[in-house]
Amino acid sequence: MAHLQDDSGEIELAWFQGISWVEKMLESGKPYLVFGKASFFNGKVQMVHPEIEPYTPEKRGGKKFLEPIYSSTEKLKARGLNGRALGKLTFSLLQQLSAKDLPENLTAAILTEYRFAQRWDAYCNIHFPASETQHLHAVRRLKFEEFFFAQLRLGLLRSTRHRFSKGWVFDKVGALFNSFYSSYLPFSLTNAQKRVLKEIRKDAGTGKQMNRLLQGDVGSGKTIVALLSMLIAADNGFQSVLMAPTEILATQHYNGIAELVKNMPVQVALLTGSSSAKKRKKILHDAESGILTILVGTHAVIEDKVIFNNLGFAVIDEQHKFGVAQRARLWNKNTLPPHVLVMTATPIPRTLALTAYGDLDYSLIDELPPGRQPITTVHRFENKRPQVMDFIKEELGKGRQAYVVYPLIEESSTLDYENLMKGFEEVKSFFPEPKYWISMVHGRQKADQTQTNMDRFISGDTQIMVSTTVIEVGVNVPNASVMVIESAEKFGLSQLHQLRGRVGRGSEQSFCILLTGNKISSEGRERLKILCETNDGFRVAEKDLEIRGPGDIEGTKQSGVLNFKLANIVTDRAMLEVSKELASRIVDQDPDLLLPENLPLKNFLLSQKGKTPWSKIS
Repeated sequence: MAHLQDDSGEIELAWFQGISWVEKMLESGKPYLVFGKASFFNGKVQMVHPEIEPYTPEKRGGKKFLEPIYSSTEKLKARGLNGRALGKLTFSLLQQLSAKDLPENLTAAILTEYRFAQRWDAYCNIHFPASETQHLHAVRRLKFEEFFFAQLRLGLLRSTRHRFSKGWVFDKVGALFNSFYSSYLPFSLTNAQKRVLKEIRKDAGTGKQMNRLLQGDVGSGKTIVALLSMLIAADNGFQSVLMAPTEILATQHYNGIAELVKNMPVQVALLTGSSSAKKRKKILHDAESGILTILVGTHAVIEDKVIFNNLGFAVIDEQHKFGVAQRARLWNKNTLPPHVLVMTATPIPRTLALTAYGDLDYSLIDELPPGRQPITTVHRFENKRPQVMDFIKEELGKGRQAYVVYPLIEESSTLDYENLMKGFEEVKSFFPEPKYWISMVHGRQKADQTQTNMDRFISGDTQIMVSTTVIEVGVNVPNASVMVIESAEKFGLSQLHQLRGRVGRGSEQSFCILLTGNKISSEGRERLKILCETNDGFRVAEKDLEIRGPGDIEGTKQSGVLNFKLANIVTDRAMLEVSKELASRIVDQDPDLLLPENLPLKNFLLSQKGKTPWSKIS
């Protein structure tokens, strides 16, 4: 046991082995640097088995500062590079550099307005600050720098696209749009849908390429907005394509659109990987000759063999499920790139949207069609399964239908498949044939089998659908009133909300039952509680972001703009908002960064090779 004291107080140092070596090394009354985890024992502050070394001011350049803590790995430690060694290397490196080696990248006006530390000082003080205040100022400066340059980069991309990216001009709303709107529109548009349509029409009439993100909660009516936009394209002599990530979703879109325009002179076709050679040949001919008005499909629509006569409008649904290069191939389908409408049914928190999708224009459908009843969501434990099944029987007795969904985790697909099969047999034991009929859908089925099972459920031939999360988006069965989600604690909040959106699509009261084991974590309980409390997808997404962090939500890592080292879009939202506002102000005033005062910004961006994201296909 030893006692160490400084100006702030005293701490006990304790060792349980190697004591003779410690006694030889330590000399009473001499200064030492001590590192370790502080804890309390018998009411006193104590540090067990600390790292310790003699304090020599000359090695530290005669300066006093707080000691940094660096993370290491077992492999690095085996090479003698623990946290202390990394600290010494960092200190030595900074001693060999000066401010000229790390030039300022913010303007003098920004430094003054926000009272930021100089860049060199910030880097020195984030590693070796003389005080906690210095460290906080360094962190504040460097977090802002990360946010600001991400926003400035996106702002410049958007500005460049608005000024120089030529697009087709849709200068009229003609017979197809007006005929559909007045005679075939199945319901009145909400004010939000009308607003978004106006935004799309304005963009498409400017002669600049539209690149717009359309965000809306499940069931908010994004597809009808997309269809109306494609009819505007047709009125102006252009073809349209709608690309979806799965055959189920593509088929659902095709069936819905084809049904809506069946009495109109609009040719719609579906192209997927399982399309027959004969059907594919006809589609390719009709697309190239101009007979085809709208092509709906999976990534098959971007194959080189698919040639359009005059493609002017592209809708990409659930865009994050396509690779960047895949989406880029749409740009080569005409002499000028088509207008692009990116749709997502997963609500994205505004803070994430303005970071990850900052180079897209942004539309929001924030109201549901009239007549929709809020979905009642409840959490039930495994021991209540019989009561849950009895409730499903009551709903089926009213002529309704039900989903039972099992988790799908790619890393353990074999186990998931076995669980699905067991679940299917268990559901059959509660709902025996021939009184009840059950469809099953999962990723291992062939496309035609999946579609057959889907069609049977859609037509009402089967009352229950047992599936994995392949029905997460796109399945629209208004008669389905119950969704049971098995092992609900294994799902993220946004995915649970997506699944829940498969019910509540008719006028009847619908229910979502979250079924879990009897033992779940406190975080799992919190997630399920949030879902039971609200049907607002944006509130759900905000909570999901808070719980999980930005992570890989919506596949945003492919854009590179969320890989911040210090900044956090959840805890630093206010700073993110400020940085976006400042970046927008600078881009509006100086879109090419030609003003002398903006030279530091331009030089820094030019030095960041490979950091510019794909501007047209985010």
